[in-house]
Amino acid sequence: MNNPVQSIKVTDLDGNAIDLMTAFKNQVLLLIIYNNDCLGCIGRAVPLAYKFKQDYPSIQVVGIHADFVNREGTKANIKSVFTSGKIPFPIYIDQHHKVYDQFEAEGTPQWLLISKKGDLFRSIFGSQDNAQNRLYYALESLLADH
Repeated sequence: MNNPVQSIKVTDLDGNAIDLMTAFKNQVLLLIIYNNDCLGCIGRAVPLAYKFKQDYPSIQVVGIHADFVNREGTKANIKSVFTSGKIPFPIYIDQHHKVYDQFEAEGTPQWLLISKKGDLFRSIFGSQDNAQNRLYYALESLLADH
């Protein structure tokens, strides 16, 4: 089942417009849509994204901070959630939660796994054990195909 993703429009932390489908063309993408005010995101999902980056060096992990009213991401508050002060993988801002809406996210964190061909392979909500297991399984399945 092909579910091609044409574009994912976000801004970088300096406010520049970026299309992730162009910027990371021909790469397996694991996107995490999250918000700083989501405790499950910051406590479990962002560290999990970092772990995926280490465990699966062939994939590109990308964070997307979904902006909601009074819960907008800035360079400073996005960086502040990392104890090292360094951002471990690229993070972009989803102004007015357009990407969140584009993928009909159930909430935050929402994970999107996109194949090298640019097809949406899986969309998984959550950061609990169940979601983590589904993510590992989806990654293994996708990488076995590549």
